[in-house]
Amino acid sequence: MRIDIDNWNPITVSEVNEVFSKIPINWCIAGGWALDIHMGEETREHKDIDVIIFREDQQVLYKYLYGAWDLYKAENGKLEAWIQGEYLCSKHDIWVSKDANSSWAFQIMLVDTENDEWIYQREKSIRASIEEIIHESQDGIPYIKPEIQLLYKAGSSIIRNKDFQDFQTILPFLDAREKKWLRDAINKQFPCGHYWLNWL
Repeated sequence: MRIDIDNWNPITVSEVNEVFSKIPINWCIAGGWALDIHMGEETREHKDIDVIIFREDQQVLYKYLYGAWDLYKAENGKLEAWIQGEYLCSKHDIWVSKDANSSWAFQIMLVDTENDEWIYQREKSIRASIEEIIHESQDGIPYIKPEIQLLYKAGSSIIRNKDFQDFQTILPFLDAREKKWLRDAINKQFPCGHYWLNWL
C-alpha cells in the first residue's frame, strides 16, 4: 500500500495519447485537461491528469499497461496494488506510476455502461450513448464533452475552487444545447437545487 497521495508528476496529454492509442479500447481524457483541450488552450495549472475507460475494458487495459506501469486501486484515501486477474466490480479509480518509488503519472477512472450507454454513477438515471459523451481534438485526442465533465465537477460531494473556476471559464463557450443538458442533469441529481444553476 502507498500513502504518498500528493506525490504527483503527471505526464502530458500527448504522452497519455501515446500510451492509450496503442490499447484497443474506448478511452478519453477527463478532468480539467478535457476542458482545456476543448478550449484549445491551457487555462490553469493541472496537478494531475485523468483518463476515462469503460469498466468492461479493464482487463484489456491491465494487459497492455502491466509491466510498464504499476497500477493501484484508489478508494477512501487508500492505495493498494491492483493485481493481475482481479476484476474491479465497484472501484472507480486507478492510480498509475512507473514503479513503487515514482511519482503518480496519471489516473484512470472506470465508468459503467449498459446497452451501449454511459451511466453517471452518482445518479444512474442520467445516461447518454457512448458516442455522445466523447469529442475529439484537432490532433485526434479523445476527451469527454465539457457538459459531462462539468456535471462530474458539480455533482461531487466537495466542489473545489478549481471546479468552480473551470465552470466559470468554460460556461460562456457552451452552446444552448450543452447548457440545457447540464442544467437538466444537475436538477436531476439535486432536485432541491444547486448553486451552479444560478448561472445556467
